[in-house]
Amino acid sequence: MRIIPPLFVLLATAACTAGPDYAGPAGEAPPPPAAFVRAAGGSPTIEDNAGPWWNGLNDPLLNTLITRALAGNPNLDAASARIRQARAALKQRKAAGLPAVNSSALFAKARLPGQSSDGGATDLTLYNLGFDSSWELDLFGGQRRAVEAARADIQTREAELDDAKVSLSAEVAQNYVNLRQNQRLLALGEEMQRLQEQQIVFADQRYKAGTVARSDVLQAETQRDAARAQLAPIRAEIDAYKDALAVLTGAVPGDLDAELALPGAIPLPPAEVAVGDPAALLARRPDVRGAERTLAAQNARIGVAEAARLPHISFLGLLGLGGSTPSDLFDLDKITVAAVPRLSWSLFDFGMNKAKVTSATAQRDEAAAQYRWAVLEALRDAEDALSRFAHSRDSLADRAHAELGAKTHSELQRQRQMAGTIAVSDYLEARLASLSAEQDRQRAAAATASAFIAVEKALGLGWQNLPPSPAGDPQ
Repeated sequence: MRIIPPLFVLLATAACTAGPDYAGPAGEAPPPPAAFVRAAGGSPTIEDNAGPWWNGLNDPLLNTLITRALAGNPNLDAASARIRQARAALKQRKAAGLPAVNSSALFAKARLPGQSSDGGATDLTLYNLGFDSSWELDLFGGQRRAVEAARADIQTREAELDDAKVSLSAEVAQNYVNLRQNQRLLALGEEMQRLQEQQIVFADQRYKAGTVARSDVLQAETQRDAARAQLAPIRAEIDAYKDALAVLTGAVPGDLDAELALPGAIPLPPAEVAVGDPAALLARRPDVRGAERTLAAQNARIGVAEAARLPHISFLGLLGLGGSTPSDLFDLDKITVAAVPRLSWSLFDFGMNKAKVTSATAQRDEAAAQYRWAVLEALRDAEDALSRFAHSRDSLADRAHAELGAKTHSELQRQRQMAGTIAVSDYLEARLASLSAEQDRQRAAAATASAFIAVEKALGLGWQNLPPSPAGDPQ
């Protein structure tokens, strides 16, 4: 009976790859929430290559600021650098599976006692110049799994860059909306303060005429002072939002002050907003994609750990010229050739490699749980944002209606005051009420714009159709 050499058996199994093959996340995606479908309307969709969402706000300056931020924000540069690191790691993994060739030069001089025929010492001199090569055969696919994990790591880093773009565009837009809101509230507050100064003048005149008590004057002054105190924090907020926008665009705080000094209207979203379906949402959101790619990488690392428990075969080759004298380095008859196969197997490692497999499996399970959580968080995020957006539009409509009523009443009071049927103070009260209603409407408009921004962020938009980052070739 012929005995098959153990080495042949090992080579025959070289086609096997250790570890589980990745087939995507386990289980099915959760069903879409009913409210999500109602908000989506069942018909509008957003393609994965949709254009920048902020164009829907129809504000050229906002578009410019977001473009600057996506080009100059240091956080995006850091994310791009992490992609380059991951791609370099992939190249290292690929190179590790190829033969390594090194040049070498050797000079050795030794005195070996008791090696001569008379028992004396023997002097040994050796010169050698050549190359050595080493290669470990990827017998059970550990190297292939490592390359698979490295590729998934690149895709994770790319998803993180996309997620940073989503967050950055939303943050710039939110700060811009806050700036415009506070600028408008400041202008309205200053106008209200001028009207309150007039109220004080008329109250003081009526007090001197003996028609009102001194307390009416003091009350008007108190209201004026309270309104004035509210303006200082608004001015501070305006400065803070200007600085925030400067930093987000990669500029020094203060660089955008002149550009943002002129107040502008709060940008409002379009009348209709396409939502799409939950499946498209999960495929589009970078954080969900990144969690899935992390899961794929951790799954591949199980194979790396399992392959480490199995036998390893490596080859060492030597090619050189040399001998006992320097002239032997140039003598082609003094060529040295060696080929050394080596089999190694950690049979007794006291469970260390098995523990590594257990650890890798646990890390895969952790990544799977984190992916499921990312999916649920994405659906909840979108659901909450859509709900707030719908209610904010209703609130804005109510505030606009209330403002229209207050302005109409103010105009009627002005006409009556001009006709002499009511006092100036009555008109001023109506005018102040009108300005207060306008403030409420401005706040509602800002809340609607903020809710729209939150929807677009929750839908995972803000990275499509943008210039690619200079991260290099993923191959």
